[in-house]
Amino acid sequence: MAPAKKGCEKKKGRSAINDVVTKDYTINIHKMIHGIGFKKRAPRAPREIRKFTVKEMCTPDVRIETEQSRNAMKMKTFLTNFTHWSPVPVTNYKGLQTVNVD
Repeated sequence: MAPAKKGCEKKKGRSAINDVVTKDYTINIHKMIHGIGFKKRAPRAPREIRKFTVKEMCTPDVRIETEQSRNAMKMKTFLTNFTHWSPVPVTNYKGLQTVNVD
């Protein structure tokens, strides 16, 4: 049997203001834009990051800073539940994992 897909269930009668969660994700953008034509890769990368954020963090409203979308192909991404995206500079990309940031 295949594992159940991660879904975004709506919680009734509860506010998300107290449940702000910040997570660091490492995203392999190559997997997202594999097979896309050369000229269409750069505009497609921010769209794929936005799709990933909607799926993982269950937030339909995702905003990516203009300056950061230019660097999307180069840097590790930093996604938060309150729909703000910015890269986190790292020295080595080997062994990066998802981390909950306090």
